[in-house]
Order: sequence, then C-alpha cells, then structure tokens
Amino acid sequence: MGRFERWQAARLRGHYAGGHGDAFARRAARFYAALHGTWLTPRRWVTLEVPGRRTGRLTRFPLGMADVDGHWYLVSMLGECAWVWNVRAADGHAVLRHGRARPVRLVEVPVAERAPVIRRIVQVAPGTRPHVRVDRREPVAAFEAVAADHPVFRVEPADAS
Repeated sequence: MGRFERWQAARLRGHYAGGHGDAFARRAARFYAALHGTWLTPRRWVTLEVPGRRTGRLTRFPLGMADVDGHWYLVSMLGECAWVWNVRAADGHAVLRHGRARPVRLVEVPVAERAPVIRRIVQVAPGTRPHVRVDRREPVAAFEAVAADHPVFRVEPADAS
C-alpha cells in the first residue's frame, strides 16, 4: 500500500474514532441507507433495519453482504458497534431492505469460522478495507488474526430456527 492509500485509509478511519461515526459519517450512513434500500444498487448492498436496543425505535444501517459457499453474511467493519449490539439485543431478528423488506434471522458466526467471510467482504466491499487491516490479496490464514475483532452474522430466513 502506497503513501496516498495509507493516508486515505487513516482519513476514512478517522470518521469512526472511538467506534462511533462523526457528523460526516452519520450523514453518509443516512444517504447510503436510503440508497441501499432501493433496487438501484447491487444485490449485496442492503439496509439493515433493527430495533434500537435502548429506545426500541427502528434504526437503519447501510451494509454490504459477503457471499461465501452459497450463504450471505453481514460483517462489522468497525468491530463491536451499534448495529451489532442492536442485532444481539433483538436475538438476531431484523429486516434487510433492498427494494423490498425481507425479515431475516442473523446468526452470529463463531470466531474460528469468520476468516473466509471477512476476506470475502474485503474483496467485494472497498469501503471495508481501511477498517480491516489485512490486504484483500492475503490468504485466508492472514484474516484469522483479525477474526475476533469483526463480528460476522449469517443471514437466514426469518422462519429458520
């Protein structure tokens, strides 16, 4: 990674200092949540809707999904953060929106199984690269070192147990 790429990655990470987005990051998240909820973006870009763990009000988060071995996954590029806590508080019950609302159940993946999924999200979602500090061209084994830092959830239909 060259000097410019390192500077740009540090600048992007700066919008999420302390695990919380600054004003720019919050505005961007609102914009992308609206955009990802339409049919205008690729299938992997979705808006996660989940009740807030404290208020119970519906919260929306724009996310990219990773596809691995025929399953879809959500990966937290910021590690432990609001959407992860909200999903856990809702026992995995959420809605994914991409044109239409689809009730889903998000099942947390054990740390030992996360590396291939984290590698895939870094390959397909350029916005995650500054936050996951492993180069997308590295082998899966390199991602095992950061697997515990990035919660991963498998997307299942809402009626699945």
